[in-house]
Amino acid sequence: MNTTMSADINFIKSVLSLHDEMASNGFSLVYEGEFSHEVMKMFTSMAERDMDKTNEEKAVKRKVFHVMVECLQNMTKHSDDFDEEERIGNGLFIVGKKDGIWNVITANKILKERIDDLKKSIDNINSLSKDELNLLYKKQIREGSISEKGGAGLGLIDIARKTGRKLDYQFLPLEDNKNFFFLLKVRISSKPDADE
Repeated sequence: MNTTMSADINFIKSVLSLHDEMASNGFSLVYEGEFSHEVMKMFTSMAERDMDKTNEEKAVKRKVFHVMVECLQNMTKHSDDFDEEERIGNGLFIVGKKDGIWNVITANKILKERIDDLKKSIDNINSLSKDELNLLYKKQIREGSISEKGGAGLGLIDIARKTGRKLDYQFLPLEDNKNFFFLLKVRISSKPDADE
């Protein structure tokens, strides 16, 4: 019996089952690794082509595109697995559409001591109305302090403003117990005014 052939067939079956699993969840783009500016540009253009294939309305495309860019920038800015010299962060990025909803999911490493502040910030954003989010956004633009990672917290506020939805998030502990995986899921309706 040829064990190599059997291993190849098992590999093909597992790849196909992974593909089927991703397709059944509506995931059309999945990437894990380094996130440079070039990778971000590649992802946004691939997502744009994907949306063109499904004939999304321009307003929906703009919103999905904007959320993707904000999520990618948020991930590269705030990841604790970041190379300052190369300006490259590491993480996981997933985009897909299922049941009329576009999902943008990011995951990146974060130090345990940063979790409480980030959780408070997201919970605060999730508690605000649309008008309150707009006021907070304007306030952050005027007087927001820049963090050591180079952001004023505008990205998450802007994502919540643009989608009109709560930010889903989770912190998963890693084996070293010093780092966690920060997962962020953003949902955007394919009906242009549904999120507003």
